[in-house]
Amino acid sequence: MSHHVTRSSEFHHPNLDVLIEEATLKARIAELGAAITRDYAGRVPHLICVLKGAVVFLSELMRTIDLPVTIDFIAVSSYGDATRTSGEVRIVKDLDTSPAGRDVILVEDILDTGLTLNYLLSNLRARNVHSICVAALLNKPARRLVDVEVAYKGFDIPNEFVVGFGLDCAQRFRNLPYVAVLRQPSQVWPEGAAIGG
Repeated sequence: MSHHVTRSSEFHHPNLDVLIEEATLKARIAELGAAITRDYAGRVPHLICVLKGAVVFLSELMRTIDLPVTIDFIAVSSYGDATRTSGEVRIVKDLDTSPAGRDVILVEDILDTGLTLNYLLSNLRARNVHSICVAALLNKPARRLVDVEVAYKGFDIPNEFVVGFGLDCAQRFRNLPYVAVLRQPSQVWPEGAAIGG
C-alpha cells in the first residue's frame, strides 16, 4: 500500500507572485544573445559571471551566442547588512585567468544600487581588458545610487524583492524557472534564520 505524501511546492510557494514567466525570460535572453553575436562578430567575447545569482542567466545567455566564447567567474561581498550597503565591496572569489586583452562582458543577475557593478567595472578596467560592458538580466532603477551603463538589458522591474532564475532569499528559490516577487521574505525561513546572500 503506497502512502501519498503532500509536500509544499517550491514552484508554487504561496508567497510568490510570478513577475516574468520562463518563456518570456528565454525569449528576451535569445534577443540579447543575437545582439551580442552581431556586435562581437569576429571576436571572442569573454563572459565573466558574477556569482552566485547570475549563473542561470549565464548558462542561458551563452547558449544563444553564435560565436566562440570563454567564461570565468567572480564573487563579491558587500559590507553592511541585508537591507543597507555601505558601498564597500570585496572580492571573495577572483577570476581563474587574467582578463587582460579580452573583450569582457560582465554578466549580472540584477542591477540594483549600481555600487557592486561600478566597483567590478573599475577593478576589471584596471586589469587592462581590451573592452568591457555589462549584460544584466534585471534592472531595478528605483534603487540606483550610481549610474552604470548596461549594454545588454533584459527587463526593467519595480522596486520589489524578487527571486528565481538564480536570484535567492537566504539561498532559497534560485531554482525557480521564472522570476517572482517574494511577499513577506522574513517568513521564508523559521524565526532567527538569516535572510539574504
